[in-house]
Amino acid sequence: MTIYLDNAASSCPKPPEVIKAVDECLREYCANPGRGAHRIAVAAARIIYRSREKAAKLLGAEDSANIIFTQNATDALNLAMYGLLGPGDHVVSTTVEHNAVIRPLWVLAQSGVEVFLVASDNAGRIEPGDVIGALKPETRLVVLTHASNVTGAIQPVEEIAAALAERDVPLLVDAAQSAGSIAYDLRETPIGMIACTGHKSLMGPQGIGFLYISPEIELLSIRQGGTGTRSEVSQDELARPDRYEPGTLNTPGIAGLGAGIDFIMEAGPESLAAHKDQLAVELYDGLDAIAGVDLYGPGAGQQRGPLLSFNVGELPPSSVAATLDREYDIASRAGLHCAPGAHDAMGTRGRGAVRLSIGPFNTREDIQATVKAVAEIGAGAR
Repeated sequence: MTIYLDNAASSCPKPPEVIKAVDECLREYCANPGRGAHRIAVAAARIIYRSREKAAKLLGAEDSANIIFTQNATDALNLAMYGLLGPGDHVVSTTVEHNAVIRPLWVLAQSGVEVFLVASDNAGRIEPGDVIGALKPETRLVVLTHASNVTGAIQPVEEIAAALAERDVPLLVDAAQSAGSIAYDLRETPIGMIACTGHKSLMGPQGIGFLYISPEIELLSIRQGGTGTRSEVSQDELARPDRYEPGTLNTPGIAGLGAGIDFIMEAGPESLAAHKDQLAVELYDGLDAIAGVDLYGPGAGQQRGPLLSFNVGELPPSSVAATLDREYDIASRAGLHCAPGAHDAMGTRGRGAVRLSIGPFNTREDIQATVKAVAEIGAGAR
């Protein structure tokens, strides 16, 4: 049986409840939601409403109308940035962002938006004071990743959000790795927007995500089309969530996302996080004891997400990952992980690294077998 340690890309396996929800939706509620008044269409719309309510509860959002379903976190981030920023605006981000943030910023910079990137330390961590110090009168937005998909570094989002709120600058959080693993409570932390994907720690299927938008923020819609409501007016005259959700929604994906959130809430977010964190500590300690293995990101005893990037001697990361897959049936990921700036911080941009990322269904036996496999690969390279 495969030891799956690529959960930072997509969680696998999915909970049985998620598979059942998607299957049931396709079999029984496959009508177009919000486009008809017949029973099946109403049932499909109800599934979307319930999942929207669950997503709002997960984040501590008071009004589920501020939850906008998207294709994934990338889609959500594009909506947030392109919907808010324009020529003459100033935006602050970091050098260690995923390309889901960096690439839209490149395009915005070409259209007249001024972009400033705060540098991290070699573990990928950002100092809040550096973010605040980068603000200008024209700063319209700060965007940063909560938990790195490369270094595992967790940024001090609460501290940064509080400081920005005092200056009336909204914070956009890329929560692709953190939603479902790190608790959010918008009643306590003034975050302007949160971009989430369903297929990672939220345990849902691929192709679904959502963006939380504070009621104090108004975005321009970046895609226009049919919404099934008030067809006679322009899209930007519509209320949330319709304003930002043109076209037919991914009802099966939304059903699966709702079931994934149910799984998290029933298992207990704190319990799931503690399980993954403990395995991450054991993985770090095990790999750290192997001669010739270089570990990256926060060190032993420091806070990190449930993933670890490493290299083995002079072996190419792609070779190590291929050997883990072919000879040990261990799924990992090698390369730059769509975040070249994080590899700049680690000093591995020209090489990349192997990443192992833990999910709720991994066990101590998985970790022990993986450490043993890496030790054998390292011994063979010497």
